Amino acid sequence: MQDAIKPLAFLSVCITLNAPGLAQAQSSASVPPSIVTPDKVESRIGTLEFEDGMPSKETLDKVYENLDLTHAVRAFADNLRGVSIYMLRKGMRDIGVKDNEVIVFSELMDAKSLFLTANADTVYVMGSLDLTKGPMVLEVPPQVLGTVQDAWFRWVIDVGLPGPDRGEGGKYLIVPPDYDGPLPQGGFNVARARTNNAVWFARAFLENNNDPKPVAERIRKFTKVYPYNAGGVGTSVAEFLAGKAKLGKITQPAPTVFHEGSGKVMNTIPPNDMSFYEMLNEVVQQEPATSLDPELMGPVAAIGIVKGKPFAPDARMKKILEEAMKIANATSRTLIMNPRDRSWFYYDDANWQNMLFVTGYEFQTPIPMITKEGVKPFPDTGYRQLDARQAFFYGVTGITPAMAMRLTGIGSTYLWTMMDSDNNYFDGSKTYKVTLPKNVPAEKFWSWTLYDTMTRSMLDTPQRYPRAGSQSYPSPAAETARDGSITVYFSPEQPDGVPRGNWIQTIPGKSFFPILRLYSPLEPFFNKQWRPSEVELVE
Repeated sequence: MQDAIKPLAFLSVCITLNAPGLAQAQSSASVPPSIVTPDKVESRIGTLEFEDGMPSKETLDKVYENLDLTHAVRAFADNLRGVSIYMLRKGMRDIGVKDNEVIVFSELMDAKSLFLTANADTVYVMGSLDLTKGPMVLEVPPQVLGTVQDAWFRWVIDVGLPGPDRGEGGKYLIVPPDYDGPLPQGGFNVARARTNNAVWFARAFLENNNDPKPVAERIRKFTKVYPYNAGGVGTSVAEFLAGKAKLGKITQPAPTVFHEGSGKVMNTIPPNDMSFYEMLNEVVQQEPATSLDPELMGPVAAIGIVKGKPFAPDARMKKILEEAMKIANATSRTLIMNPRDRSWFYYDDANWQNMLFVTGYEFQTPIPMITKEGVKPFPDTGYRQLDARQAFFYGVTGITPAMAMRLTGIGSTYLWTMMDSDNNYFDGSKTYKVTLPKNVPAEKFWSWTLYDTMTRSMLDTPQRYPRAGSQSYPSPAAETARDGSITVYFSPEQPDGVPRGNWIQTIPGKSFFPILRLYSPLEPFFNKQWRPSEVELVE
């Protein structure tokens, strides 16, 4: 009898396990609730519906539209710098400066040109390099501070005072990414770019703080741009005899073409409309497919910008790109105009900011400390501070280690503020003052410059050069008080009793922000023993 019961019991168990309700209950019990997608999900993009995990048609539309929007916002945020370089090249072309030519601002740059936070203190010299036909030589003059940037606004090499020539002038060979030909054995500072196009620019101090003409003449005398002649200067006969290089003739390069920049009007500001994506596409088409990190190129490709393919967004995608531009531009502007990250501020209790001290020029690791024992670098953080990079390139042109260093007596350093001492934005119809304590820690000179919050370019007023400082050109030097301090006023009209050199004009109805520059800064700035006052509202 017992043997007869066993088959029946087994059959009963099998039937029970195959009952639909119990099977579903046991299956559900084995799935953790944390991985289950509910039938309905309320989100920022609306109600998302899933039947047994499968998205509805309405959900598909919402999710993919949001995904395309996200990619388009990232394409702007991560690659604004590439379009910024594109606009620098375009701005120069628009006033007649071709690739491999040079523009010199013999009487300084003024507020008529739209140029991200340029200064009116130094003589600018700049140009773009076309590397598609091979390496290019850039000969820089003595006593300049400069850098070479690739088409994605990445640092290639410094030139001049912060570069290997250390301000003595020198030859730089900029090599394109795929070049595998012979390189010089000596005589050149060789740097390899990762793109087919590059931009270089440099600044030179005025002589005796008041005359740009001799400086401009020196720049024109010593600056040269020309193709590299393999086998010529830089190649030894011994190298040729060893079969390592060809031997070419020593030939003089063609004269460099110079253009005058002072008084010219050019726009170098990246747009914040649909044309941004069109320009980004042009950069992608001009450069090698591998010129940008694949992770950065991913969102660009996702919105239809791919090397070797036409960029032809349909009506739906154009609408998404236009919406993405509004969000991306608003985010970039917010990040620089009112940052929430207090680490970007130079002092714990003040509005003066410069994120590079904590992010470094690669927005990854704080700039090294300089001590009596030598350089003490910080450990690599292992991550990129994306908000800082986005904010920086929205407002600034040029990135180099020389902009982010605590080394005294060389280069320049900057502080800016978007708000007054009461944490209000600046009003061009009101009067403000800011005071520098005695012994301003600048070996060369110092200056204030006012910028238009909309264009991030110099504030365009009848003064033409919206600056005040210790040098007496292009406006009178600021006068010092009896206690050694220096107070400068920002207002639409020159305040009574305030010397011309201590006043920068503003525009009613137009906001602005000031930048303090210290040229060849000294230790009291870096150890924070010296600091400017906040910008105070007078009336």
